[in-house]
Amino acid sequence: MMRGIWDRETVALLMLAAVFPLALTWLLSSGLEGLVRLGFTLVVAGAWHLIFMLARAQPPSFAGALCALAIAVLAPLELGPIPFALGISFGVVMGELAFGGWGRNIVNPATITIAFLGFGFASAPWPQLPVQLGWSVLPAILIGTLFGVMPWRVVAGTVIALAAGSMLAPLPQQQLIAAGVVLVLLVCDPVTAAATPLGRLAHGALYGGLVVIFALNWSAGQPVQIAISAALLAALSAPLLDDIALRIWQARRPRLG
Repeated sequence: MMRGIWDRETVALLMLAAVFPLALTWLLSSGLEGLVRLGFTLVVAGAWHLIFMLARAQPPSFAGALCALAIAVLAPLELGPIPFALGISFGVVMGELAFGGWGRNIVNPATITIAFLGFGFASAPWPQLPVQLGWSVLPAILIGTLFGVMPWRVVAGTVIALAAGSMLAPLPQQQLIAAGVVLVLLVCDPVTAAATPLGRLAHGALYGGLVVIFALNWSAGQPVQIAISAALLAALSAPLLDDIALRIWQARRPRLG
């Protein structure tokens, strides 16, 4: 029997293709420092993938490069190599590899890594994302949704929630940029996003709603920090949202007999 083309690695490669405009824009704006940061993240994450491949015959995935990109772009700055490596190791191992690799994890490992570094090193500054990075979100979403690897309902739910929140109080430009970048790199992960149509819409709406709530009430929160916190809470709520969606579907389904 021939193996289908829609396997795990095909999805990972299409995700990488979708975020390529964002990655290129970030590298052009951050220069050599960004390239070194991305290279370091790739080496640490790749080393753990190699260890698990040798110890558990667990095949590595191209999704590791996507995780490394998200960490490099969004993680707190001015961390020494040892704290940064420890944070990457914790997120990659506990967030992905311990569950059997990409496709079996519950929360995106990059989300866990960045949240862990933010909580553990609270004084470290968060990155200020350039305006052009916000514009690169648009082609990334377009490519990802056209390929079918980014759930469009999550995007729609997020846009609706952010638009509704902006009517109450306009959000700063930096917050919108951070929310868009985190949406592409973390929230639209096809593995950890909600699986049902209604659940995905609610997942995006919850993420966007939390961004609005945190931005309006968390005076000390930085834009990326706020978006990461919203993404983490929304990801943890995804199974519950799917369960609610299934119960609604079952309640509306005509009874047989």
